[in-house]
Amino acid sequence: MNQRMPTLLYIDDDGALARLVDRGLTRRGYKVVHAASGEEGLELIRRAGTTGGIDVVALDQYMPGLDGLETLEQIMAIPGAPPVVFVTASQDSSIAVTALKAGAADYLVKDVKGDFIPLLHVAAEGALRQAEMQKAREEAEAEIHASRDRYAALAAEREMLLREVNHRVGNSLQIIASLLHLQASSAAQDEVKAALTNAMGRVAAVAQVHRRLYTSQDLKSVVLNQYLDSLLEDLRRSAEGNRMSRLTLKAEPIEIDPDRAVAVGIIVNELVMNAVKYAYPDGAGPIHVELTSQGDDLLLSISDDGVGDNVKADPRSTGMGQRIVAAMATKLDASVERDPTHSGTRVMLMFRRVPAAAGKPAAAAAN
Repeated sequence: MNQRMPTLLYIDDDGALARLVDRGLTRRGYKVVHAASGEEGLELIRRAGTTGGIDVVALDQYMPGLDGLETLEQIMAIPGAPPVVFVTASQDSSIAVTALKAGAADYLVKDVKGDFIPLLHVAAEGALRQAEMQKAREEAEAEIHASRDRYAALAAEREMLLREVNHRVGNSLQIIASLLHLQASSAAQDEVKAALTNAMGRVAAVAQVHRRLYTSQDLKSVVLNQYLDSLLEDLRRSAEGNRMSRLTLKAEPIEIDPDRAVAVGIIVNELVMNAVKYAYPDGAGPIHVELTSQGDDLLLSISDDGVGDNVKADPRSTGMGQRIVAAMATKLDASVERDPTHSGTRVMLMFRRVPAAAGKPAAAAAN
């Protein structure tokens, strides 16, 4: 397929010079269209519209009616207008500056003999290349904007789906926790009741994370003080709730990722339930949960003012709670220690706010 000849619109009231331009540029592969005034040139450009009928314009400055600068201003206002090479016999550089500021792609001085025509050819070629690059840049920017819009739409859809998944998972886990609560309430044996209550707390700890995710604007993190407050409220309503009236929380508004929030919640559940069972043999007492930041590290502590290490081991204990705490501490890459100076029992976990790099060996230590 033969490539279409580029069309140059030459706007100049000098007919003889227009014929020289026609002959000179036709030999160089151009089709030349002549307009004898700015008004006629504007009409030809408007009729060409977006069909690409005119590729480049050569515009003279001094013409009757609209002069070159006035015509240039109106050309630039036409959507999709072709590039303009401003042509004048004047040596006044201020005209060149004004034309270029108004949007002309190039500027050259003409002569009556047509010696400027090779320069016009070079300027027209440059203007066409510049227009092609501008068009390519605009198309690339449009594609970038379209890609961003598509990405934003996909991200919004993904967020909606994640929120729906978290909602359904949270509801399902809450139903399981409720069933465990009902089963524990109807259990006749204390061991069975305790086991079901413990299982209910573990499920509730996970359910609370999903509840936080689908009710939050941020699906990538959980605010720990809000999460722990809701978790402890669940524990107060549990089968052992009558012994938790003095369960307190002091936590900073720290955000961590959902997986680590689950580990923190399960640890708190296990250690609080352990304190409820063993710290106060003769009744209820205060149990404190604290979460503070220490630079890049977080300190989680669960403490009571009970019997501490003086209590005898319960023969009914399976050690499941300790194994769960150790497993979750490993997940957090946390150290676990007991405070020897505390009169009751105080278990402290130190872990980093941001997870360790992938592949880094865990340094958790369980008591």
